[in-house]
Formats: sequence, structure tokens, C-alpha cells
Amino acid sequence: MLVVLTGSPARGQEDPAPATLDVIDIWNHVRKKPAPSDASAERDYREPMKAWTPVIGAKPSAGALFGMAGNVAFFRGEPQTTHISSLVVSATYSTKGQTAILGRFIVFGNTDAWRLDGDNRAQWTSQNTYDLGTTANSVNVTNAKFNFFRIHNTGYRRLRPGLFAGLGLHYDDHSDFGPGDDVTDDQWADSPFLDYTAVHGLPGDRQISAGPSVNLLFDTRDNTIDARRGWMASASYRGLIKNFLGGSSGWQLLRLENRTYKSVARDQRKRLAFWLFGEFIVAGTAPYFDLPATGMDMFGRSGRGYAEGRFRGERLLYGEAEYRATLTRNGFLGMVVFLNATTISNLQNDERLFESGALGAGAGLRVLVNKHSRTNLCFDVGVGKQGSYGVYLAVQEAF
Repeated sequence: MLVVLTGSPARGQEDPAPATLDVIDIWNHVRKKPAPSDASAERDYREPMKAWTPVIGAKPSAGALFGMAGNVAFFRGEPQTTHISSLVVSATYSTKGQTAILGRFIVFGNTDAWRLDGDNRAQWTSQNTYDLGTTANSVNVTNAKFNFFRIHNTGYRRLRPGLFAGLGLHYDDHSDFGPGDDVTDDQWADSPFLDYTAVHGLPGDRQISAGPSVNLLFDTRDNTIDARRGWMASASYRGLIKNFLGGSSGWQLLRLENRTYKSVARDQRKRLAFWLFGEFIVAGTAPYFDLPATGMDMFGRSGRGYAEGRFRGERLLYGEAEYRATLTRNGFLGMVVFLNATTISNLQNDERLFESGALGAGAGLRVLVNKHSRTNLCFDVGVGKQGSYGVYLAVQEAF
């Protein structure tokens, strides 16, 4: 039905904003399923909110990639006193035989009395390996195949509103290393991975990092899926113990992070988001694939413009700013523009933080999949130095 209204609003007034529209509304319209007169009032907060999307892409190391990704959001208590919880899952397969099953979650208990964060992965995959530091040239690259299993889970208890303290368990297992497609035996023998492994006396067949962490978190964000206001600050100290759960070496990692969100319009249609984190190995030697690296954060969204693991080293500092805007008044379409910067050390060559860096920049589109959880389908394109670029499809904001 098309309704045409004539006339103009009074001077100084705007037409009232239309009702928020998401993919579910469009799907219901196609199915000719009537929408309730007040969806937010009639919806049971205990009902999970789901958003699913196909994953289609391609990259040289994997070939054509396809699968499914989804977000399930839910409340464990009254929305007035409990933050929304989120589970992001995906399963993908590539034409070069790579398989990945990922599950990441942030779950709040009733009245936010407790919180559980998890990053769990099973991957039969490959990754390009480079020398350490942000001066590493893209010419010196060797593709490595391996199996990767991760279990990172942290439980928090609320100390006061917004403030949590917790303990975590972290386990990373990389095994069955071998040269990627089209990599010769000589290239593999001189690969950055094997060079680092030999210098530090690590096993060449399987490398495990395992140990506990202590964590402090302050979080005032209104929504962890698509924050529009508030900020988050966290500190984590991780002790990886040799021989614990098969640990290959003993080392310690300090991680500090801050995220801030600010509206630049009264109706929150335009916002700025800032992300800063640092990862610092303060003692011991980490296996190559467990060193701080771009794209290896919980949701794998840092360093857009570069491939996963493009920059790696003993110490990492990362910053990103993103401008977010809603393109349509009904909230269905949005866009982002982002700029990020990375600096990483290479202590083997005396390269320190801030002696070199890597910039990345790009833009993306947003499609509102579920208005109740504020879950967006995100499509981003990023570029970096030395001709690097990346295309990203996700069901949740980068940060």
C-alpha cells in the first residue's frame, strides 16, 4: 500500500522519524506476516534474537570461501538491569580444504552479577608468515599450513556497577606445521616461522601455550554488539606455564584495552568510536603463532586492511578510530569510515615500538539485521601499505 502525504511541516519542525526497519521486518513483509502494532511492547525479552548470513569470499591462501555465520543475542534478566548477551558462531570451508569452526561469546548473568567471555576455535588452516615487526616486508613471506585449537574463557564477578574482576583459562594448540601450496622445501626451510622456532629452541611439530589469567574490567557500554555510548577499559595478566597442559614454553602477557563511544548528533545517527589496545610479552618466549599480532583479537577485527597475522612481534600497540552514520531515517542502512595504526616490536633486530608503523584505512556498509539486538551485517573494505587490502563480512561491529 502506498500512502502519499501532501503539505509541509511547520517551520523549524521535522517529519517524525519512521519506525525502525530491519531484515526481519522485510522478510515478514515478503511472507505477508503481519507485524504487531508495537513490536517492542509485545516482544518477550526472554526470546533469543537471531541473525544469520551466508559467508562468501576468497583469498589466495584459502581459495573460494563459503559457509554460515550468525549472532544470537539474549537477556538472562530484565533488560532494565541486565546487559544483552551475545554469541557469534561461524563455520566455513574453502576450496583448498581449509575448515574453521568459531564460537565467541559475551554473556551477562541476571542483574549483571556475573559475566562470561569466551573465544573458542577449531581451524584446519594456513596463514602467511612474515618477519617480526612493522618493518617486515611483504616480499619475505612463506605460507604455512597448520591445525589450530583455542580455548579462551574468562569468568567475571561484578564488584560494583560496571566493574568486574575475573579469572581466565587460556589454551592455544598449533600443530601439524607444513609448507603451504606452491611453497618449495627450500622456501619452507628459510621461512620466518621455522627461523623463529629454531632461534628460540621451540618444538617444530607442535606448540602449545596454556595457563591462567587475572582480569579487571570496567564497562559502561549500553550494548556490546553495537555500542552507542559509554566506554570500556580492561587489564589482563596472563601466565603461560611450561608443561601445563603440554605447554611448550613459559611466558607472561600483559594486555590493556580501552574503547570509547561518543555521539556527534542528538539522535545518535552519527557517532565516533575509538579503540586502543596493547599486548606486551613481559617475560619468557612465546611460540611464533602466539605472539601478539594483527587480526588475532577475540573477534578478529583489528588491522582491517591487512591479512590476519600480517604484523607480529613481542609487543604490540594498536589504535583505531571509526566514524559511524545511519544513512536512512528508518535505521536500515548505515556506513562507517575507519582509520587504524599499528606498531610492533622485533627485539631480535632491536626494533622498538614507535620506530615503525603500519596504517590502514577503509569504509563499509551496514544493514540492520535485528533491531532489538542492534545486530548489523557488516561489509568492509580496507587498504594498507605495500599494496595490502582486505574485504570483510561480519555480523557484528568491529569493536
